[in-house]
Amino acid sequence: MFVGHALLAFAIAALAADWRGWERRPALTVGIVAGAFAAIPDVDVAYALVGLLEWYAADGALEPTAAFWDASRGVHRSVTHSVVVGALAAPAFGLLAVRGRSARFATVAGVALLGSLVASAFVWHSPVVAFVMGLFAVSGVLVARGVARFSSLAPTTVALAALVGLLSHPWGDLVTGSPPDWLFPFAAPGLDSRVVLHPDPTLHLLAAFAIELAVVWLAVLAYCRLADRGVLDGIDRRAGVGAAYGAVALAATPPTLEVSYHFVFSILGVGLLCGVVRGPSTPEFDDLLSRRLRSYRPSSSGTLEVALTALTAVTVALAAYVIVYRLAVVA
Repeated sequence: MFVGHALLAFAIAALAADWRGWERRPALTVGIVAGAFAAIPDVDVAYALVGLLEWYAADGALEPTAAFWDASRGVHRSVTHSVVVGALAAPAFGLLAVRGRSARFATVAGVALLGSLVASAFVWHSPVVAFVMGLFAVSGVLVARGVARFSSLAPTTVALAALVGLLSHPWGDLVTGSPPDWLFPFAAPGLDSRVVLHPDPTLHLLAAFAIELAVVWLAVLAYCRLADRGVLDGIDRRAGVGAAYGAVALAATPPTLEVSYHFVFSILGVGLLCGVVRGPSTPEFDDLLSRRLRSYRPSSSGTLEVALTALTAVTVALAAYVIVYRLAVVA
């Protein structure tokens, strides 16, 4: 899910910068920075490597995947997904992006703030939580220092981008897993289980996948707007091949959140193939299509065409799968 989190933050920050009248390049840059910060909270799954080490050291009673997630269950979506931690960490990351004569003082202040978060996690909770908080802090430091080195964004802008990324991240976990600990380290009233989009577990997964797909579309549309690229220009007719994926609903085991790998990998594979594989071309058809669409479709790069065609193919495949599943399987 971290890709979806990053793309959502990218779209929010980039479109906000565009709304404020920023030029294309800085607007795209701040979106990328926000997306990088949005991916940081999922660094907490690194602790799950402990589960794999225990699995190798023990008799292997659990499968590697189960051992991995069992080890992460106590810390995932807790400290790093807290809006309190994010609100405190974002200014610290902004301080670490300060350049020039004030950089040393700002760095000391930023490190001190992050260090206090790690120390608080150790004192009030456990060494495991402190370790995860340390991973979170180090990851943010690396992003902030990289931004300071390779971009001209102001430290306040970096702090705002970090805030957008860190505070937008937890929302994506509401339908795919246990709700995040919103106010960690304080008690958080509210949801104690995932939001159920449909009582049928397969339709719930398909709806969650559709939300993720919508986030990807939002990010792509934001990029196209800022890059002045036409969306229709990048979608090739071969994306329609994705409609054939509906037949999978009749042949494969219906996916759920617990077992979804076969669905996710196969539908993404269909999209990838539609995006990169070019079929035979008819010059007469291509000339007719070019003359019909030239008036409103600007040219686009090959990479953008591949991405848009693949994304459209996945969307068509998902719609076809839902229709077949509802009509032939559920009915």
